[in-house]
Amino acid sequence: MLATLPDAPANVLAFRAVGSVHADDYRTVLDPAIDRVIAAGDTVNLVLVFGDDFDGYSFGALWQDARLESKPASAWGRIALITDHTAVAEIIHAIAFLFPCELQIFRTSAKDKAMIWASRAPQRPARTDAAP
Repeated sequence: MLATLPDAPANVLAFRAVGSVHADDYRTVLDPAIDRVIAAGDTVNLVLVFGDDFDGYSFGALWQDARLESKPASAWGRIALITDHTAVAEIIHAIAFLFPCELQIFRTSAKDKAMIWASRAPQRPARTDAAP
């Protein structure tokens, strides 16, 4: 499941993955939150925590995660991934080039630093939706 983290800065969506994450978690928690930010014309800054209580993703959740790419690239600001799971960090690092925004991986001990980083404006221009 995805649980909302209440201690996030106002311009950051923050969630903790608990147990197994399923497609419904995206449809009922993450997607509506992202859609509200986009509808308001704001930038999507996202923090995802994968702590000791995270067990994994279902195939449906992986599919829903891939569908996030359908959101406008210009809407994305920063994504901070917080984890001590080496495999999760390595997989995300390997596919980081696919993300339409800045992405940084933090250890769980650096959660506060990750929240601050995610709340700041990106240092590199975001990809645009238009072809060159």
